[in-house]
Amino acid sequence: MKPTVAIVGRPNVGKSTLFNKIAGQRISIVEDVPGVTRDRIYAEAVWLDKHFTLIDTGGIEPASKDEILSQMRMQANLAIETADVVIFMVNVRDGVTANDMDVASMLLKAKKKIVLAVNKVDNIGDPPFEFYEFYNLGLGDPIAISSTHGLGVGDLLDEVTKMFPEDADTTQEDDSIKVAVIGRPNAGKSSLINKILGENRLIVSDIAGTTRDAIDSKFVRGEDKFLFIDTAGMRKRGKIDEAVERYSVIRSLAAVDRSDVCIIMIDANEGITEQDTKIAGYAHEQGKACILAVNKWDAVENKNDKTMKEFTDRLREEFAYMSYASIIFISAKTGQRIDKLLDEVKAVNGQHKRRITTGMLNDMLNEAMAKQQPPSDKGKRLKIYYGTQVSTAPPTFILFCNSADLFHYSYLRYIENQLRATFGFSGTPVKFIVREKGKKDTN
Repeated sequence: MKPTVAIVGRPNVGKSTLFNKIAGQRISIVEDVPGVTRDRIYAEAVWLDKHFTLIDTGGIEPASKDEILSQMRMQANLAIETADVVIFMVNVRDGVTANDMDVASMLLKAKKKIVLAVNKVDNIGDPPFEFYEFYNLGLGDPIAISSTHGLGVGDLLDEVTKMFPEDADTTQEDDSIKVAVIGRPNAGKSSLINKILGENRLIVSDIAGTTRDAIDSKFVRGEDKFLFIDTAGMRKRGKIDEAVERYSVIRSLAAVDRSDVCIIMIDANEGITEQDTKIAGYAHEQGKACILAVNKWDAVENKNDKTMKEFTDRLREEFAYMSYASIIFISAKTGQRIDKLLDEVKAVNGQHKRRITTGMLNDMLNEAMAKQQPPSDKGKRLKIYYGTQVSTAPPTFILFCNSADLFHYSYLRYIENQLRATFGFSGTPVKFIVREKGKKDTN
């Protein structure tokens, strides 16, 4: 297994800045507000050709009774349990605090390999006198770093990689299906991933917007590997009144961008909202395979044999632009149809990456044109000479014809329907490029 490194420490000592510096991209939200990073955030990182998983944790406040802070402490503990090496971060400007002593005690009890990083040593040369105070934590030689400027980070990573288990696999390989779980705040996204993982990895709270970052969680079922990306719930623009929330929406859109399959979570009790259709619309525009997961179905009252069909009909109407998407009624709380959902993720991912031969495509096109003649205008009829598939994820086809103007949208829709009837492509959008000989492409 790939080694895991967790960054832990009090809130606001610079963990997320260091995380972003090592990961090489802005994954964790960095804001000068204690407690901004509340969940464990995962990234794949590499140092001197050694690949490892990096975890940024919510700050540990050992004595706090606040609900969110106590859950942050629990998440940090889980990260510590799963990590091969722990980077314990402290802040030279604060000196050794009582909380630092408590965290150090927790780490020593966990019997983990620990590297002590003293942050905010922003000048090159000998560290300040306060730096030597951190020897009192009893965690060995501290390493002076500046996570903002990158000073000392190489020395820190040298020390971290030395501590990797001998049997650790530090090579790069990831053939997981990347799944973004998207939807409005509080639709049950974190609960779904927790149910699948079988552990309380993501903070679940009735406070809307608890999950602010996009979080990666790996899951293996038999020979199938999944990488779940839990996204911050997307709110309407007017409600995004703090910078942190704005970052979260950008992070959610980025999670969609790097996914193969999007599970669009809809709250069965609240029904379909305009925001749901906008979130799904973004996934559709990006050409992602999509599944509509209606959550909290167990909590819907007065169900009868028509309730599911009525809800399905409403979904088909509201999401008419993505008629290819499958619909599954689930309960993240009870686990109802979760296995079916995972089967569907695997199936639509396969369709999303499916390729058909030029011969098979042209047989289908000839048959489609024989069944329904192409449109004509002023005596000139559309002729489709041939087609070919140019890419996958999503499946994309070029159709060569005599006149792009004659290729009406309705006939292109007919060709798409015939393509799906013949080859499937369920769960994924398909894209067409109409090319008229001697002219530029048109979609």
